[in-house]
Amino acid sequence: MNALFEQDATTRDITVRVSVSYLPEQSQPERGRWFWAYHIRIENGAHQAVQLLSRRWTITDGRGHQHSVEGEGVVGEQPMIAPGSSFDYVSGCPLTTPTGHMEGSYVMVGADGREFDVAIPRFALRAPAVTQ
Repeated sequence: MNALFEQDATTRDITVRVSVSYLPEQSQPERGRWFWAYHIRIENGAHQAVQLLSRRWTITDGRGHQHSVEGEGVVGEQPMIAPGSSFDYVSGCPLTTPTGHMEGSYVMVGADGREFDVAIPRFALRAPAVTQ
């Protein structure tokens, strides 16, 4: 495990690492809004290049309500990741509760033309406790 990343998962030699940061400057707890940024690194430990085609997320708030998000690529890109290299991106997630979690998968295609799913590890979204 890399010290920067709290969670990781490996599928078919593709490792997805996740680090999460609560963003108090973008959160408004008094209005029921909390916001996190998450940093993802996708490392290609396989012997062939892979391309990230799409993503699927399941976002669960502190009440257990789930929201699914699907779409092409990540942050407007469908990156090609060469063997031994990685791709990093940062995105964000708002919730109406101070806790929750996210998990999901990417659809990748290898240089051989075969598509496969790569797991994104489940990670917690937790706002720090506020003391008065």
